[in-house]
Amino acid sequence: MTQQLPFDPSLDLFIQAAQGKKALDIVVMDLRGKTAITDYFILCSGRSSRQVMAIADHIQTEMRDNRIRPLGVEGIGSGHWILLDYDNVVIHVFYDPIRRFYNLEGLWVDVPRIQIASPQIEMNDFEGDDTDDTSDVPAHDS
Repeated sequence: MTQQLPFDPSLDLFIQAAQGKKALDIVVMDLRGKTAITDYFILCSGRSSRQVMAIADHIQTEMRDNRIRPLGVEGIGSGHWILLDYDNVVIHVFYDPIRRFYNLEGLWVDVPRIQIASPQIEMNDFEGDDTDDTSDVPAHDS
């Protein structure tokens, strides 16, 4: 279920930072009134662990340049699921197969969300990436 969410302009900086490294499938989930953890989740994906790390690093750099510091950062070492906690906004940067496996969108199916348009991606944008790096992807029991 995807409901239309009134766009909060305070999210612009976070979204633009993710788009700066060509993050894919950006989704903003409005968790206000659903949890005390945060107001928004921003989920996005990369096609390789290197791209995931580059997206997370770029987000942190952009936020730091705007004097916004994270409360915490988790998962930087693996490049499969990096969580950036900015208090009212928590950003999840996933390696795409890991995102599908954990399916946070399915866990929070009842919250309003916005799907952000991804930039046009050229195949040569990923030349040399480890796009087949599934060695640490959990097996999914069907």
